[in-house]
Order: sequence, then C-alpha cells, then structure tokens
Amino acid sequence: MLTSELFQKIRHIEIRTRRLVNDSFAGEYQAVFKGRGMEFDEVRPYQPGDEIRTIDWNVTARMGEPFIKRYVEERELTVMLVVDASGSGDFGSVRRFKRELAAELAAVLSFSATTNNDKVGLVIFTDQIELFIPPRKGRKHVLRVIRELLAFQPARRGTDIKLALDTVNRVLKRRSIVFLISDFLADPETFRRSLFVTNRRHDVIAIDLHDPLETQIAPVGLVTLTDAETGAVVQADTTSRVWRRAFVRQVDAHRVAVTETFTRSQVDRIRIATTDDYVAALTTFFKKRARRR
Repeated sequence: MLTSELFQKIRHIEIRTRRLVNDSFAGEYQAVFKGRGMEFDEVRPYQPGDEIRTIDWNVTARMGEPFIKRYVEERELTVMLVVDASGSGDFGSVRRFKRELAAELAAVLSFSATTNNDKVGLVIFTDQIELFIPPRKGRKHVLRVIRELLAFQPARRGTDIKLALDTVNRVLKRRSIVFLISDFLADPETFRRSLFVTNRRHDVIAIDLHDPLETQIAPVGLVTLTDAETGAVVQADTTSRVWRRAFVRQVDAHRVAVTETFTRSQVDRIRIATTDDYVAALTTFFKKRARRR
C-alpha cells in the first residue's frame, strides 16, 4: 500500500535524482554505455565526401545514380539493477543506512536509463531472490522500481550473491548492463566464478557500499557485536591491542580478496561510503570509463 510518507519519499527522490540526471549524468551515461551496434535507417543520394563503402549498389543500379546506406546507433539498452537487501544493509553510523544509499543510487541509475529510452529491471536478493521486476521502459515503471526499493521488506537476512548473478544469467537473454549493488561482505570465493561468467555475458558494474564504522572501531571498551545476517553475538574488548590487530587483519584480508575477485573478473567497481557524496563518485567513474573507451 502506498502511504503518504512513502509517496513523499518517492517524490523527493524523483525530484532530486531527476535534477542530478539532467545536470550531471545524462550525457555521461550515454557516453559510457553505447548501443548494441548500428542498425539500418534509410538510403539517400550520394554526396561528395560520403564513404564509398556505404554505397548501396542495388539501389544505385536501379535508380541510375549513386545512393548510400545510412545507419544509426541502436541505442536501446537493458539496465538491470541487482540490489542486496540482506541484514547488513540496515547499518549506517552517520548520514544514512546502506539500504537507503542503495535505493537512491538505484533511482539515479534508473532515471539515467529511462532518460536515454533504455529499459530498467530490478532484482532484490538476500540468500534467496526476494523480488524480480522484468525490464521495461518509462517513468511509471521507474517509479514502481523506486517504490519497491524504498518499501520492500525482505523475508530473509542472509546473502547469496552467486544466486543473484546466476538468476541474471538465466533471465537476461541479450547483453545488458548489470549494476550489482551490495556491501560485498560475503566470502568472495562463493561468487567469484559466477561474477566472471556474468561479466562475460553482460557489462557488470559493482557498486560497493560501506560505512566507516565497519572498519574503524574506536577503543571504547567492552562492546557487544551482533551479526546482522546470522544473529551471532560476540563480546569484544575494543581497547585490547590483540583484538584490534586481529580485527584489522581480518578487514584487510577481506578487502584484498574482494578487490582481487573484481580484478580477475575484469569488473569495474565503485566504492561509496554512507558518508560520501555519491554524485562525485558516480561522475568520476563515468568520466574515467568514457576516457578509457
């Protein structure tokens, strides 16, 4: 049910993200994500300077004067938003929860796509596929996607990135752009192979969300830590040098393993903190990718 509070949130995100798309992202998005190729548009009379290889010899012979084939870029693309809704998304120490950041990022990407007349689809996953919305065009469809992102309450709290990627490979028949939005706290070995396969079939871009408190715990004494996905509870003495060294080693090892997984799979990655200006992060990524291409 669409409550007045949810409606206001949707309107706020629509107004904010439409402004961002119009001011910053529309051109960058189109420069980075090209169409699937060139499609035939029309034939027209040859003009000096036209490429000789584009002459349509059949029409030329029939009309008695040279005609060329004109092609235009086949622009329509499919953008699939694959969003992690596991329990670890309900965390944010300063400005916003990771889940809220994921929803706003997905909204920006959705409006960027629909501004360029591309299709947008959505997969929300935990350790199961919680929701699948097939790719479609239009503002009404994008608003539905945003509504689901803001209001959706997952049934489970675990994470299975492999399942999400395998689902994308099964439902998308044509090459698409896949934005995989997660905090990637799962063991990268569990999804390494699926990530590699998906990026061979599609263009995968990982948006890695994190919060500063997840890697920088202040020495405040004895604290109780609860795993948001498994419910496991541990006591930690944050003033202990032994505990702090072990914590730093664990964080660093996981960061290295995730980075290595993306590098080997040749997947572009955007790291965005809950405290960051995501506009700057996305703009920087788009510009770098456009230059690289």
